[in-house]
Amino acid sequence: MERPRTGTTAEPVDPDLEATPAERPARRRDRGQLPVLAVIAVGGVLGASARYAIALAWPTVPGAFPWSTLVVNAAGCAVIGVFLVVITEAWAAHRLVRPFFGTGVLGGFTTFSTYTVDIQRLVEGGHAATALGYLAATLAAAMAAVWAGAQAVRRVIGWRTR
Repeated sequence: MERPRTGTTAEPVDPDLEATPAERPARRRDRGQLPVLAVIAVGGVLGASARYAIALAWPTVPGAFPWSTLVVNAAGCAVIGVFLVVITEAWAAHRLVRPFFGTGVLGGFTTFSTYTVDIQRLVEGGHAATALGYLAATLAAAMAAVWAGAQAVRRVIGWRTR
């Protein structure tokens, strides 16, 4: 993402980008990565625990369509759409909020690795049509969920600023 020139209007700058030379004196170089790694780890534990609880409450029978994984991934994508719009367009979040919630909690909650294993197991179990439907449905649901979450928050933000 390109950084804005002084005195011009541009898109919000991703806080994960390297600082320009002009910004470096204002930042502490010695902050270290330990706080970032710690909040990602804590968030990951929370997100993965929530996903595990859902998998226990709503197990998938071998050979059946993995609805719980699809719903978890679609819900996580909707939340990431909401979250990223909120922290980039409506709220100046603390530097650890994005790694904690976006990378940690939502990264631990969504489970695209399980999605691929589910597809592999369905194909190996002779359920190729179900695997293909699951593959397409998850991709469509994930993309639609991110878009819908982001658009819903933008409407709320627009309504509040009128």
